[in-house]
Amino acid sequence: MNPGAALVFRRAPNRYNTGMLPKPSELLSIRCRPALRKATLVLAFSGWMDGGDVSTGTVSRLILLLDAQPFAHIDPEPFYLFNFPGSMETAALFRPHVEIEEGLVKTCEMPSNVFSASESANLVLFVGKEPNLLWRTYADCIFQLAHEVDVRRILFVGSFGGSVPHTREPRLYITCSDAALLGEMDQYGLRRSGYRGPGSLTSYLMSRAPAEGLEMVSLVAEIPSYLQGPNPRCIEAVSRRLAKMLKLSLDLASLRQASTEWELQISSIIEENKELAKTVRQLEEAYDSELLEQEE
Repeated sequence: MNPGAALVFRRAPNRYNTGMLPKPSELLSIRCRPALRKATLVLAFSGWMDGGDVSTGTVSRLILLLDAQPFAHIDPEPFYLFNFPGSMETAALFRPHVEIEEGLVKTCEMPSNVFSASESANLVLFVGKEPNLLWRTYADCIFQLAHEVDVRRILFVGSFGGSVPHTREPRLYITCSDAALLGEMDQYGLRRSGYRGPGSLTSYLMSRAPAEGLEMVSLVAEIPSYLQGPNPRCIEAVSRRLAKMLKLSLDLASLRQASTEWELQISSIIEENKELAKTVRQLEEAYDSELLEQEE
């Protein structure tokens, strides 16, 4: 345990005694407590590390496959900006999505942060939106939930744009809160990450996990930077690796079919753009050369 990190955590609850900030207990609503023991909490956040919908898409699919039931949520009110100054294009990124038909408001989609549980798999599955504000308070809510339902390990799933072509398996990277976890993760064929730059909420959570008495692992897929929209191939690849890590028996046939159809569709579109097709072939050659070098 890092003594400095532990000291920071002990002081943190005093922030709420002034009455200026809502307490985590006021923001975290737990409807019922699932029967779990030394469980794993799998996190997904829309936003910063959700390219190709790999984060939210993977965990949302797990919720369906495991028939996990919602049991708790974090109140979104203090954590998000809705009226951001700037151009209409910029402001639109922060405002909730609404649908109006025939003069009537049908939907107004506010951010949601929902915990679901699968008792049979001993898992908590969370899908939320990375907060704009009050990261420490948001993290306190997640850690409080973990302690209340006996979670011992947190596993984040995400993605980042890189040089992998859409016709190849995405490279998967691992980051751990403790050096002992790196050795455990080696068996799953994951690369150890190296990065310097703007941080995510996940990195912040990981920096605090040891002081909370929790293990934390981040599994991140490198996805093609030249594509936008959902990436079924990467979602399938991450789901397969997660199934091994979590010892789950999952029927991923529908994901495999969606992955194959998506790749064929994307390849067909790219072939119509000679410049992009050339770039993809160069990425394929570089990817294959790296594999050959690793085998030598």
